[in-house]
Amino acid sequence: MIEHELTERVSLTGPDGRLNRAAVGWARQPLVDTPGIGGRVSWGRNKRWEYWNVMTPTHVIALTVSSLDYAAVHEVWVLDRASGEAVKHAATGVLGGSATLPATLGDGPARARHGRLTIDIDEVDGGTRLRGTIPGASFDVVAARPPGHECLAVVVPWSDTRFQYTVKDVARPATGTVTVDGVTVPVPAGESWAVLDHGRGRWPYDIAWNWGAGSGSVDGRTIGIQVGARWTAGTGSTENAVLVGTRLHKISHELDWDYDLDDWRRPWHIAGGGLDATFTPFHDKRSSTQLGVLASRTVQCFGHWAGTFRDDEVEIAFEGLDGWAEDVHNRW
Repeated sequence: MIEHELTERVSLTGPDGRLNRAAVGWARQPLVDTPGIGGRVSWGRNKRWEYWNVMTPTHVIALTVSSLDYAAVHEVWVLDRASGEAVKHAATGVLGGSATLPATLGDGPARARHGRLTIDIDEVDGGTRLRGTIPGASFDVVAARPPGHECLAVVVPWSDTRFQYTVKDVARPATGTVTVDGVTVPVPAGESWAVLDHGRGRWPYDIAWNWGAGSGSVDGRTIGIQVGARWTAGTGSTENAVLVGTRLHKISHELDWDYDLDDWRRPWHIAGGGLDATFTPFHDKRSSTQLGVLASRTVQCFGHWAGTFRDDEVEIAFEGLDGWAEDVHNRW
């Protein structure tokens, strides 16, 4: 498919709150302004979130700050990769009062405060600082933004009233510390990677998607994998790309996904548009929520990526990239 590349700042919505068609496309930087998401326009359909994941040699850290209009859903999850044991705490607040989210990415902090869960996401010189505390675990990590580093920003249009702006920022070098049951270990430089999923939009009530991401270094070059499926089908947009060094290579093709949730250890195969990748899981994280109108089922597997990618600019082989692949169905 042919996708329009955005090169200048643009508003996601028009004065009437509907999709600004000039914003439809993809960009190498977060160029789309989103202050029109939220408030009374389409109340109940507005979805805003910041999800970060940090993978280290010893741990996997995931944090979510979100507002769905009628509820704020937050989570901190810390996995010990050696033992397979996880410390986690999820919190759901009525309406959005427990969430602080910037109107546009980078315009301010994101925070969650609910009982014994706290999350703070702050832009700092050279990157983003991620802090969180729950009973039994805490972390303080900086996800660096190397000079010239590109990310994938995409506007996905279902209609003029249902649309999503997503920023998938993979392979951010991470450093800091993580503490579990009073024991603090480093998030070591050169071996730890952070990934951002930033979302602002107005969603259909019933939706399903796949998402996969991988980060690492191969022969001294940073490699990042960003792949998705199902939720973008028929929109003319995809969220597929490969990062090589600091340069993003857009994949304007729907990808074929082959996997079996009943046999989650079986490698997943994702291919198309010059990408041929295999994802081999070592841990599956399953969750479900049923809160009246809000329902969610997530299967997220963590593991390693290997494969090849080729386009008009590069031809690479990769293996040992840390990451995940997931299957999600939401009614929200």
